[in-house]
Amino acid sequence: MSGLNTEEIQLLLKSARSLVTEKAPVGRIRGYRDEMDPLGWSRDLWQDMADLGWLGLSIPEEFGGLGLGFGTQCLLLEELGRNLVPEPILSTAVAAQALVMSGVGAAQDCLSAIAEGQCVVAIASEEDGRAHSGLLGIKTVAENGGITGQKTGVVDGFGASKYLVSAEGTDGPMLCLVDASAPGIEVTRQWRVDGRNAVTLGFAGVPYTPLGGTALLRGVFDCGAIGLAAEMLGGATRAFEVTLEYLKTREQFGVTIGTFQALQHRAARMFVELGVLRSAVQGAVEALDSDRDDLSRMASLAKALAGETYNFVAKQAIQLHGGIGMTDEHDIGLYLKRARVSEVTWGTAAWHRSRWARLAGY
Repeated sequence: MSGLNTEEIQLLLKSARSLVTEKAPVGRIRGYRDEMDPLGWSRDLWQDMADLGWLGLSIPEEFGGLGLGFGTQCLLLEELGRNLVPEPILSTAVAAQALVMSGVGAAQDCLSAIAEGQCVVAIASEEDGRAHSGLLGIKTVAENGGITGQKTGVVDGFGASKYLVSAEGTDGPMLCLVDASAPGIEVTRQWRVDGRNAVTLGFAGVPYTPLGGTALLRGVFDCGAIGLAAEMLGGATRAFEVTLEYLKTREQFGVTIGTFQALQHRAARMFVELGVLRSAVQGAVEALDSDRDDLSRMASLAKALAGETYNFVAKQAIQLHGGIGMTDEHDIGLYLKRARVSEVTWGTAAWHRSRWARLAGY
């Protein structure tokens, strides 16, 4: 699942956990939300991440990265998901994969800037609120050297340096690279329940660089689904751990509530579901790093399970916390909000189940 050995992986995860514990506590999302901060994340922390090499983990060495594969990136995404870290690592990492896969020299020139933290790239694929419209029914048009149309739910779109935009070209669906400062772009900030940065983008004849067609679009979609599934695994795992700690310390009727058999059964179910999800995510990452033929099927399996499991665990976590779990002051509720938004990003569980069935021949 990674280009690192076991000891190096542990050092990477240890450094990640240390940094996010010190500088990225879960509750800081409330500050961005309450202040209606348009960016919704810290540029200083982003630069710290770049200095640690996190932004270039999967970027080949010839482009200024570490060349450790997307599996290593997913290990980091899982760790960041535990603290609901809002910095745009997922979007930028998936975009970097797309730029590498495209083989377009002009596009690959910005890879070193990504690794150095100087370039944030957002992926604009959704239309009409459909989380899978980057693959089907694209209405945005790329013709006569310009892109025209609208994209919704562009995660990390505010403050981005560049956009990867899906569009319908003269020869079919394609992926395009657009400079965020180009004329003809209208940016409208959206406010989501999980506090994350997202925008609606309007394009009116915006110049672009073509990167590739349907195969590249599919690769980007699979990569995004797998990366988000890894992040969701981290969030669901941490929500379970916090709940387990609460069950071991909260007392009722003179005993800890973790001794109640009914609650033990619910915690056991959460544990089992998380184990299944972890296996699915690992399988999808291995398929991606090995460029296997079943990549799309494994990506859909992982994302479908991630959506269902994260929502299930987060709901159980709130219920097992009782009244305190319903308050905004307790961090556990933030995991449910993130779970709900993540489930409809990069394809819903229902859509991915249907796609998996189709790819499996049903």
